[in-house]
Amino acid sequence: MMRVAVIGLGNIAKRHRSNIKKMFPEAEIIVMSASGRVPSELICNADYIVSNIQNIIDYTVDMAIIASPAPLHSLHAIPLIEAGIPVLIEKPVTTSVEDAKSIIKAKSKYQVNAGVGYCLKYLSSALFVKKFIESGRAGKVINANIEIGQYLPDWRPNTDYKKSVSAIHSLGGGVLFELSHDIDYAQWLFGKLEIEHALIRNTGELGIEVEDVADILATSHSGCVVSLHLDFLQRQASRKCKIISNRGALVWDLIKNQVVWTDETGESVLFSDELWDRNKMYLNMLSDFNNNNKSDSFSSIESSLSVVELITGLKTKFGIES
Repeated sequence: MMRVAVIGLGNIAKRHRSNIKKMFPEAEIIVMSASGRVPSELICNADYIVSNIQNIIDYTVDMAIIASPAPLHSLHAIPLIEAGIPVLIEKPVTTSVEDAKSIIKAKSKYQVNAGVGYCLKYLSSALFVKKFIESGRAGKVINANIEIGQYLPDWRPNTDYKKSVSAIHSLGGGVLFELSHDIDYAQWLFGKLEIEHALIRNTGELGIEVEDVADILATSHSGCVVSLHLDFLQRQASRKCKIISNRGALVWDLIKNQVVWTDETGESVLFSDELWDRNKMYLNMLSDFNNNNKSDSFSSIESSLSVVELITGLKTKFGIES
């Protein structure tokens, strides 16, 4: 019988447990909280609850999903890797370059499958945009403008947002790590980014200790100029990418799951599937991981390290303005 461990009790861990049961109905799920405390409340889709990593190892699980706060990822992942257990680590892989490199070192030494949960690259419109660019239909990509904004108090209804992971520095909060999906897909589409300038701010609007807005200007090795805007402030959620090329402009709306192309002939909708089930991103990522990461959408520890390097570099060089 298949056994899967899930570390963490938050919303994303809950989603993973549900998806494991959908994909592997007979699987047993071993659950551990990030701190190791044994919860008194009922945990759905949990067959066993344990209090430490060694308990998970003793269950001889077939894989583990690490959905604890990012600063704890290496602490949880490395002992499992050393025990030969494949690990899927929620994004970001860590909040420090040193921790990410330690995971890579363990993965290499023990030859264990490991990856990171940047699921946005499994969105159906994301796959279309990737293929469109690589086919050459867009021509030479000159600029890309990426925007993601959503009002933090709306993220987790019925909870105090100021006590959430997103708002606490020591737990990896702030827009840079929390919204790093968009940095990750930017490098997936345009190649490794070099930072030219950035403004990282705490506006004070939310009363939290971390950055709530970031504006980044970067260049890719191909010469594409990429601007990224990340915020916790927009009351109406927005997630878009506009790609300007020598043949036209492509506007990708990630919330509408739509791609629109504009050129000298006018505007046309190339892709639209607003009703697409977004849980398929997570299911397809989990399936990919279970099949040893065969698709281009899967995020390796190595590629995810480059995201951490970029973010830590931003914080070191530009700090946080208030």
